[in-house]
Amino acid sequence: MTHRLPLRVYYEDTDMAGIVYHANFLKFIERARSDWVRGLGVDQRAMKEEQGQVFVVRRIECDYLAPAHYDDELLVETTTEQVTGVRLTMRQVVTRGGAPLFSALVTVVVVNEAGQPVRLPANIRRQLH
Repeated sequence: MTHRLPLRVYYEDTDMAGIVYHANFLKFIERARSDWVRGLGVDQRAMKEEQGQVFVVRRIECDYLAPAHYDDELLVETTTEQVTGVRLTMRQVVTRGGAPLFSALVTVVVVNEAGQPVRLPANIRRQLH
């Protein structure tokens, strides 16, 4: 299953040279993950309020492959790599016109209110297998 989120680069996303500031790629992929989870029918606000659980990023391994510029139309593709009882790993690639600009392997876990890891909710695991 691959989720796709189109984005446009705005002036606020760039540095003085008109190139996307490196940290903003992390914002782009976060936005895509949030949109993807919402599309799966997961209400993260309710998950927090009712179960006291939230998703957190445990690890990001990323490569900056080419720059993005002001007004570029980008696409963030999110693909599930691995789902275990406690961990979800996704590959996220930001492209422009099909050419990869940024690639990340992102691992997320769910933690409770005390910050301790808990099992991924069963309904989420089922949807991702």
